[in-house]
Amino acid sequence: MKRWGAVLGAVLVMALALGGAARADHASEMKARESFAAGRYDEALQTFAKLYAETLNPIYLRNIGRCQQKLKQPDKAIDAFHDYLIKGGKKISADEKAEINGYIKEMEALRDEQASKQQATPPPVAPVAPVQPIQPAQPEGPPPGYTAQPAGAYPGSQGPPAYQPGADQQQPGGTLVAQPAPQQPASSGPVYTKWWFWTIIGAVVVGGVVTAVALSSGTTMPPCTGSGVLICK
Repeated sequence: MKRWGAVLGAVLVMALALGGAARADHASEMKARESFAAGRYDEALQTFAKLYAETLNPIYLRNIGRCQQKLKQPDKAIDAFHDYLIKGGKKISADEKAEINGYIKEMEALRDEQASKQQATPPPVAPVAPVQPIQPAQPEGPPPGYTAQPAGAYPGSQGPPAYQPGADQQQPGGTLVAQPAPQQPASSGPVYTKWWFWTIIGAVVVGGVVTAVALSSGTTMPPCTGSGVLICK
């Protein structure tokens, strides 16, 4: 009697455990069905996938395929439906098989449509930045503080600019400015104040006096030599 009591107790415990698991699976299944009916296909798909992993019941493969069908994932849906037909076997009625095959054809048509759209739509092309024109190099001017250089010392120079009166006061420091040539100072004062003027006058007076004396005495004047001063022999 004790032995049979232990066996009955173990069976009862197992029945209670299976009953609890069945109630949990039923609750999860009801939650997945509610998500599917509400259009939350991602949430329903996750719950059905968890139930199939725990129970390996092929019916959940059908539900997984239906969720992927609603999410427009044809390749995944076709795989799930084929797995259901294989693992369901003889338990699947002929009407249900026809229904599943209809789902498969529908997903195959959607797959072909998506492939044709991808081929017809060219890939997006990244915008190309406009090419900026290259500006010609500008000739470099003389460095700051530079005073004077010969013509052609820098690219583009044609020589020093012409001198303008007052330009030396207006030009900033470092600008090439041509300076006028220095002028000779003009002679100042009248001509009779110069020493050479009175030297010439004296020479003329002495010559006149000597000539007059010679003429009055009737003598012939000896030849005179020298330059500037008369010296007679």
